[in-house]
Amino acid sequence: MTRLRDNEATGRLEMIEAGQVVFATYRREGGRLVILHVESPPSLRGSGAAGRFMDALALDARDAGERIVPVCGYAATWLRRHPTYRDLLA
Repeated sequence: MTRLRDNEATGRLEMIEAGQVVFATYRREGGRLVILHVESPPSLRGSGAAGRFMDALALDARDAGERIVPVCGYAATWLRRHPTYRDLLA
């Protein structure tokens, strides 16, 4: 399973993919994980890296009992397209 790292100092959730960092900037608000922006390095775009990142993020949120507020358009679209995680939408 892909592991996320919570880089609290930068307000980013991070995942290493092919030696590069895929990340989301976030903030936490009372049981909610607000996803502000998801970014994948240009060399990984189209490889599914951002989708694998979102899958790991959603699983971590579920394990933590958090609901997700997707401010980022990519995160919102990804969550809508994956019915397994729609219950996490705040």
